[in-house]
Amino acid sequence: MLSRALCSFRPSATLRKAARSFSAVTLPADSNQALGIGQYAKDFIDGKYGDQVDASVYERVEMFHTDSVMCGISALALKTNAPTVLREEALTYADAKGATVFGSSVKCAPEKVIAANSAAVREWDSNGTVFGYNPNIPGHDAGEFGHNDFYPVIMAAAQVTGKVDGKKALLAMICSDEIRGRLAEVFSLKSYKIDHVVHGAIASAAVYGALLGASAEEIEHAIGMVVAHYIPFRAIRAGKQLSDSKGSSAAISTEAAVLSMRRAMRGFVGPKDIFRNPEAIFRFFEPTTGTSSSKDNIDITLGNKIRWGVGPSPFNLVLSTGGSDFAVMGMHFKLGLYEHQSAGALEGAIAAMVNNPELVAGGVDGIANINVVAYEPAFGIIGDPAKKDPKTRQSADHSMAFILSRILQKVLKAGKVPGTMDAAWMELMLSPYDYGKDALYEADTRALMQKITFTHGGPEYDAKYPDGIPTSIDITLKSGKVISSGMVMYPSGHARNTTADLKAILAHKNRMLGDIVFPDRATVDAYVGRLASMKDASASEVSTLYEFDYSKVKAHDCIDG
Repeated sequence: MLSRALCSFRPSATLRKAARSFSAVTLPADSNQALGIGQYAKDFIDGKYGDQVDASVYERVEMFHTDSVMCGISALALKTNAPTVLREEALTYADAKGATVFGSSVKCAPEKVIAANSAAVREWDSNGTVFGYNPNIPGHDAGEFGHNDFYPVIMAAAQVTGKVDGKKALLAMICSDEIRGRLAEVFSLKSYKIDHVVHGAIASAAVYGALLGASAEEIEHAIGMVVAHYIPFRAIRAGKQLSDSKGSSAAISTEAAVLSMRRAMRGFVGPKDIFRNPEAIFRFFEPTTGTSSSKDNIDITLGNKIRWGVGPSPFNLVLSTGGSDFAVMGMHFKLGLYEHQSAGALEGAIAAMVNNPELVAGGVDGIANINVVAYEPAFGIIGDPAKKDPKTRQSADHSMAFILSRILQKVLKAGKVPGTMDAAWMELMLSPYDYGKDALYEADTRALMQKITFTHGGPEYDAKYPDGIPTSIDITLKSGKVISSGMVMYPSGHARNTTADLKAILAHKNRMLGDIVFPDRATVDAYVGRLASMKDASASEVSTLYEFDYSKVKAHDCIDG
């Protein structure tokens, strides 16, 4: 059965001509995909497919990992709640064979360390993003969200074994992103009010197990436990004011995934073949026997007994093994702190200012209205008018009105506009302080928010997502002049953007966040340099990559008051 599951896949000649090249295996819907994922993780990380991963893929995952670490350690430096609580908790679980939290050399229980480090990485909501869309693979367009919160899993496994060098660690990160990224392309969790972190938890169990030498069957058991026991619903992010549970969702789910993997390696037998299990989330919400699947009208009654019988999973799953078309290559960077659904609006606003410097002349009072035209789900998630009064940082960074107002008021206060788009993204970059307790009620920000309106772009806009982030912005001045951005599809930071100087902007971001943590710029650059050259690191260097002198971190008050 396993050899049947790991079928080879190569894109058609047409697709190869139009897209990045790649080779892949396919886990068919009528195979045991949980076992197949376990075998794929082992084979990929152990080099069965040869050294065929393009250098650009290593470079991209190295950039995402560096970005995530700088997000995480700056969140700790500013004393954000969940990362601080979970770090302190991890340090109470001493384990000589364990892993280390950011800024410590003390070995602790790996699942606790992973929870702490993943929570820190995620806290700013500023690390990498996936929208679950690959036009090069049929059926891989479900459009599920996801974020690059899971690299601490690989680093913990490297510390536990002491045998993972930098190149192998990056290969494992590519594998983790591949599994969760491709799952996001074939199954939309959000359609069923399930939080997107489930796909990352599945990938985490597989990759952690593969690095520790688990069998494919043990990985299957762990994945079965994750899906059967630990499904987080979007209740964690419901309401106008968000809690720690939203930002720590990946951390908590990944803690469960690694714990499940450790149990499976001790002999615990979890549910097998979970993707074809008729009462697990995949076939429960998208039945493959007895009734048609529908994201709009889900038949979850017990009346249709046929749906509970033997049947395939709802999807084939294609996983890359070589070339350059890995899931991570379709993921997006955030060039500062903002919910990525707002990236199109930010790009439009910045373009409007760069191309129309007279916009700033009248200041806040000179603007009559700012109308944002957006697609679903952006219109419903962060364009919700109810989010015009955020009272917490977590709510502010999910309010398009707040995000847009913060970047506009920077220009209006400065009275001048940077000359290029790259310069504007760097000079106007939103930092943690743009969402702190002082910023939440800043008068000009609140005044601008009241001038922002939202319009749903309808089918024209909806059809262009998740390929792009279709957004346009019209700024009406009190003089009557209307400044329009036109439709933005691929804003700076988007995987399909070809105009931004991504490396320069990310270097600026890394320094901005590093300056919060370290006492001087030389220390910042040295630490970023270690992260950015990870591919050449030895196993011992990888094991200490997250270490730095926590006692010398810059002193700050808690950003949230």
